[in-house]
Amino acid sequence: MARMEKLPFDAEAFLLRTNGGRRKSAYAKNQIIFSQGDAADSIFYIRTGQVKIVAHSDRGKEAVVAILGPGDFCGEGCLAGQPLRMATAAAMTECLITRVDKVVMIRLLHDEPEFFGKFVSHLLARNIRVEADLVDQLFNSSEKRLARLLLILANYGKDSRPEPLVAKITQETLAEMIGTTRSRVSFFMNRFRKLGFIDYNGHLEIHASLLSVVLHDDSHIGR
Repeated sequence: MARMEKLPFDAEAFLLRTNGGRRKSAYAKNQIIFSQGDAADSIFYIRTGQVKIVAHSDRGKEAVVAILGPGDFCGEGCLAGQPLRMATAAAMTECLITRVDKVVMIRLLHDEPEFFGKFVSHLLARNIRVEADLVDQLFNSSEKRLARLLLILANYGKDSRPEPLVAKITQETLAEMIGTTRSRVSFFMNRFRKLGFIDYNGHLEIHASLLSVVLHDDSHIGR
């Protein structure tokens, strides 16, 4: 699902200009940052680590809707008048995160035109990614969806060199994010490894050659 684009500027430097209303905190792996249903009164800037955003239904089902990393924001819904959190944010690794009060963030956006412009560009890039995710779910096979997700998680496109995945993302999580079963994810992951597209060496490494799966016409492949 959605993964936000990296901000092309030092957001932390702007946040340091605020007079109060912000707090840096360290989170342990699996620690909850905010929960679905909590009051939406702040925004969070991820300095280090990885965070997953999970939505829960009234029937107890859950879905991982995004995995975020350094340079990403979460909880922005409060800026649009969202009264309650629509999802839960949990640390996938040890994280260092800056929490900024809603009123402070609004004042920063008002007082710093450069920050405002970059932040809006950041949100637009995220919306474009969400639209691409929807098209991916509607028209692409589960194999192609998995390949695209792995490339996104590895930050493919940044100098065209995919990065190792720091957090250990389970096959169940990958299956939830692309709308298929764990067994299908396992099948495709094994095939990707045999073809040399990925490696397991203490952590998952994604190779640029995996892009060939995304570009391949797979209209004949079952979903």
